[in-house]
Amino acid sequence: MKILLIQPPVEDFYDTDIRLQPIGLSYLKAALDKYVPGQQVVIRDYHTGHGRQTVRMPNELEYLKAYYPVADKSPFSGFHQYYHFGMPFADIEQDIADLKPDIVGISALFTAYFREALEVADRVKRQLKIPVILGGSHVSAAPRSVLSHPSVDYIIRGEGERPLVELIANLQGRRAIEQVSNLGYKRGTAMVFNAVQDNYAIDDIPAADLSELPLTKYTLGAKPLAFMITSRSCPHKCTFCSVHTTFGKTYRRRGVDNVLEEIRERYRQGYRVIDFEDDNLTFYQQEFKQLCRSLIKEYPNRELELVAMNGISYLSLDDELLQLMWRAGFSQLNLALVSSDKTVRNTTKRPHTLERYVNVVHKAHELGLGIVSYQILGLPTESLDSMVQTLAFNSRLPVLLGASPFYRIPSSPIAQGLWMDETDFIAARLTAMGVEGAAVSRPEIYTLFITTRIINFLKGLNPAHDLGLNDALNAQWAEPRTRLGIQLLKQLLNENTLYFSVSNGLLANKLFQAGLFFNIVEQANTIGCLNGSVIDVSDIERVRAEVSAA
Repeated sequence: MKILLIQPPVEDFYDTDIRLQPIGLSYLKAALDKYVPGQQVVIRDYHTGHGRQTVRMPNELEYLKAYYPVADKSPFSGFHQYYHFGMPFADIEQDIADLKPDIVGISALFTAYFREALEVADRVKRQLKIPVILGGSHVSAAPRSVLSHPSVDYIIRGEGERPLVELIANLQGRRAIEQVSNLGYKRGTAMVFNAVQDNYAIDDIPAADLSELPLTKYTLGAKPLAFMITSRSCPHKCTFCSVHTTFGKTYRRRGVDNVLEEIRERYRQGYRVIDFEDDNLTFYQQEFKQLCRSLIKEYPNRELELVAMNGISYLSLDDELLQLMWRAGFSQLNLALVSSDKTVRNTTKRPHTLERYVNVVHKAHELGLGIVSYQILGLPTESLDSMVQTLAFNSRLPVLLGASPFYRIPSSPIAQGLWMDETDFIAARLTAMGVEGAAVSRPEIYTLFITTRIINFLKGLNPAHDLGLNDALNAQWAEPRTRLGIQLLKQLLNENTLYFSVSNGLLANKLFQAGLFFNIVEQANTIGCLNGSVIDVSDIERVRAEVSAA
């Protein structure tokens, strides 16, 4: 049997091209090879490495044209063009026809891109009368919506290795369809959903088979990158997250020796960057310290670069672990603060403390680790004042601000009881700024988002010593883009207006609320640069007066 596993293209304003290795499909291929050997399993990544084409924005997102009206060339730019990232659908259809598979499985990881996955399913059915299966996080979150599509024959909820193995056995006449765990299928006009059951034990799931993925296709800084997952699910219960819908509520971790052997194999294969994509990588602190010590022993000169782009919980980090992580090969930490407001952390069930967070930031910076700190903008449980407080708080620290406008994910605890239709699905992306309410408006969310761009610009100035805002604005900066940013900042201070930089000059950004921006800067008092120096912004009102006088 020839089984084709597909990662579809996506359509959005931007693409995170580093984090696109189809690790889930590679796990499925490895499981099929182990548990039903003799199948021909082919992975096609129709997303990565196929360029982009400008496409029409969906009708559901037309309201964004007011927020992203022009191609802004400034350091504070938002978005503008809407793109198709990946192989064109017509070429995908032809490739599938040429491959002539017996069965097709399509990954539908992200709710916002469900239409792209269904379009691939339609293209399969135009060419071939074969079974089409969809799985992934969106399928687990909205199973009825996906299965109701005419081109979808089966869906798999939750983890996919064991269910796909059992489905292949069913299609080969060796297992009753009622005995295929996690399966959704159609019986006449009715939809049938088999019970969700446990997957294979985590150490019995073979390492992802990356043999069909070229080393040159997934890279970080020109170095071949491999995804790795050392655990599944998460012990925390954050209300905005849907991880338990896909991976269940039981947090499971692979043995250290099991993980270490996979890392050795990836190194032998030529990979030089490992991206741990766990939802909670360091929860079992002692085991992770053991892994780091083993990596230091085997790669004493940091021959491997380690990253965790899905984020790390700072609650499990202490000074010893941070030192071990740096020595093992980590150069950056992605931390998720979410909010500095204790009430918000409690209502979203984030079991974290500010004191621990600040200690981790300072120790990581002392070691030379770069830090990105993520904040959700527009949580329904958070006030505008609280969001401003968090932005100001992180502005003072030597971290890059990673702002993510809130969006609802089907089946996440925070979305329980809310009806979500396809319009809501399309808006389930940070670029959509799709959720606004009594606490915060869309223009305010937009202003907060652009403000993080401005503050990150100031953080990236990295002056050789501490200085005041006026000195920063009047220093001689060599880089043309930096000089443009300084010019626009001066105009913002002088005119209370932020400008887009376009090909024929400047255009006023009418939706950016200058007063909200100044409120954040005033509360921050200082801007912590990434190199540890500080820009004093406490006298911003005096600087505004001087800029206006000049």
